[in-house]
Amino acid sequence: MREAVIVDAVRVPTGRRKGALSGWHPADLLGHVLAGLVERTGIDPARVDDVIGGCVSQIGEQSVNITRNAWLGAGFPESTPATTVDRQCGSSQQAAHFAAQGVLAGAYDIAIACGVESMTRVPMLSNVAGANPYGDEMVARYEGGLVHQGLSAEIIAGRWGLTRDELDAYALASHQRAHQATQAGKFIEEILPTKVVTEDGSVSELTTDEGIRADTSLEALAGLEPAFRDDAAAAAHPEIPWVVTAGNASQISDGAAALLVMERATAEALGLTPRWRFHTFALAGVDPVTMLTGPIPATRRVLERAGLTLDDIDHFEINEAFASVVLAWQAELGPDPERVNPHGGAIALGHPLGASGARLMTTMCHALEQRGGRYGLQSMCEGGGMANATVIERLG
Repeated sequence: MREAVIVDAVRVPTGRRKGALSGWHPADLLGHVLAGLVERTGIDPARVDDVIGGCVSQIGEQSVNITRNAWLGAGFPESTPATTVDRQCGSSQQAAHFAAQGVLAGAYDIAIACGVESMTRVPMLSNVAGANPYGDEMVARYEGGLVHQGLSAEIIAGRWGLTRDELDAYALASHQRAHQATQAGKFIEEILPTKVVTEDGSVSELTTDEGIRADTSLEALAGLEPAFRDDAAAAAHPEIPWVVTAGNASQISDGAAALLVMERATAEALGLTPRWRFHTFALAGVDPVTMLTGPIPATRRVLERAGLTLDDIDHFEINEAFASVVLAWQAELGPDPERVNPHGGAIALGHPLGASGARLMTTMCHALEQRGGRYGLQSMCEGGGMANATVIERLG
């Protein structure tokens, strides 16, 4: 029986919007992480059957199949194809699913799953540009109901009775956990040092995530105004508690990440160590209004398929698109909160849309090794009311 394993996983330090990585063309940033993965593993790039990348805003500098452009820009063989997928925030987690499923099916022996997003250079929703991407029929189906994700996060907070204090406390914990993990060297193995040009023209090297605010406090977070409240929204949604702020939501970021996915026997024949394996995959869909609740049914489905329980999972990565998303997920499922995003999440580390799925998986894989855990479970909410869920098993 074929097994899909991960030999290595790497990412760049996540950059703030208009921060250290803003000078990188997104294709070059992805090419940088692909080159780092190939160098670390020693794999012959000509042996790679396919490169599957995630990217959400596929317009401008991120258009025309950015994954292929990144591969070629890195100097790798023209004989290796590449494609770019969009499952919104779960794009590179879906890329990992496709890569692993291709290996399991016998279509690939070696594949790379990756993702990139430069939210500085290609702003979120710039690919919409005032157009109606839904079509008349979908708009009619959800007449008066379609909202942006910020309002969805507010609706979730109201539905689960989550207070501003709870959201801010969760956000503070994310920064504290990310800072502690950084100080303890937990990210060193997964981060690829990345050269940046500073304002004075000098070249330096970024080795840590830019978004972590080690000095933030509950008082500072409490001083932030609700991010999505205006008169029209307040009139249309009297049920909304208005507790979502920039401080308890994910950061707008730049980043890239990549994983080398192989058939186990192929890896072993090449002298490479299979470190983690894809255990189980699942998908879920929910209504596109409370679109961010997808990780709840996706988690239930992947556990059922895996024959596992919450207690079997040593590490959860639930994307911190908003604090309300993770807190509602915890309220429904009741996991040990110490196992949920133990190294912080997107509130502190950032959320470079198309790269985030691969970034979460990279962090989870390395953390399983560090903590001696066996199973990790990752899930992400996705625009339009979807979610991916993956169970990874540490080998060895």
